[in-house]
Amino acid sequence: MTTMATQGAFLRLRTTSSSKSVAKPTDLGFLSSQLTGLRISHGPSTDVINRISLPSFPSALQPIVARRICPFTGKKANRANKVSFSNHKTKKLQFVNLQYKKVWWEAGKRFVKLRLSTKALKTIEKNGLDAVAKKAGIDLRKK
Repeated sequence: MTTMATQGAFLRLRTTSSSKSVAKPTDLGFLSSQLTGLRISHGPSTDVINRISLPSFPSALQPIVARRICPFTGKKANRANKVSFSNHKTKKLQFVNLQYKKVWWEAGKRFVKLRLSTKALKTIEKNGLDAVAKKAGIDLRKK
């Protein structure tokens, strides 16, 4: 029987030496972070996967991020160079001018809240919401 003693406020841990013994999480001294949910063990385990385990978040808790793409025109960010006075070029993104807008939908007799580019707004004013949505393949009944 082997005894492993540590200094300070850590646990005194006893394990038996056998060729096929597996250390259980209850046998090891675990330190858990309350901020990130990361669990780090302190003990005789040599396997890195057993010492660090990341928390698994359900899909309902993951943040929903709106994409910077116009659904009507397909416009998206353009990669460009930012040029300084000394002609030093660094990469930058030129984003689409997306706006939240309530547009009157005549066929549905109601307003539809959309996130669209200003170019798409001008196209809707010219051709009508039904024609532009049909061309883009967007079903307005879901929104």
